[in-house]
Amino acid sequence: MASSRPVLGITIGYSSSDAEHFTLRDDYVRSVEQVGGLPLVLAPGQPGDAGLLLDHLSGLVLSGGADVDPAHYGQERHPKLGRVIPERDAFELALAREALRRGLPILAICRGQQVLNVATGGTLLQDIPSQIPGSTVDHDPDAERWEQVHRVTIRPGTRLREILGTDSVAVNSFHHQAVGTPGKGVEVSATAEDGVVEGIELPGQPFAVAVQWHPESFWDHGRTFQPLFAALAQAAQK
Repeated sequence: MASSRPVLGITIGYSSSDAEHFTLRDDYVRSVEQVGGLPLVLAPGQPGDAGLLLDHLSGLVLSGGADVDPAHYGQERHPKLGRVIPERDAFELALAREALRRGLPILAICRGQQVLNVATGGTLLQDIPSQIPGSTVDHDPDAERWEQVHRVTIRPGTRLREILGTDSVAVNSFHHQAVGTPGKGVEVSATAEDGVVEGIELPGQPFAVAVQWHPESFWDHGRTFQPLFAALAQAAQK
């Protein structure tokens, strides 16, 4: 029986302690469920299967995780580059590019924002602390998942501003990489006080919105960012 609920695929990564196990925080699944979406977990597979998988989806969530290999955007590895997972990079870049080609709604989170930018030809900052010296913003503090640790400014006229209904918001933060040069068709929608890109979007797409923080972590802590998931679900139903 066909479901009227939008089927939203969620990418997952590998366990940091066991390379033979996949892992995903349940926050992503709960956030999708709370807005009426039907979550479908997408383990890293063959890049050539991206189209077949997307045939079964109404929308896509690109989740957080390991660093993206700089080979995908033409740079050498920085000394502070963290763990990279070639299989996940290849799979998610293929998913993102095919989803964009189809106009499939995308919500990209943390690493997902970076994947989306690289998929469109953009670059990344490989290590914020060493590449933005003197920054007063700690982008990877020792904090609870739902703790709001710094503010971001949201640009007027953006889809993100429309969704969240505010020009400034406090966010959580767990990353040391960030968007560098935006990709083709990509617009910056939000920045931190030190200029680090906190949000991007593709206005030429039906729905392609990305944030550098982790909105899923708030699903049971005030639901501050559930409108992002609600907007994805709404776009996926069209």
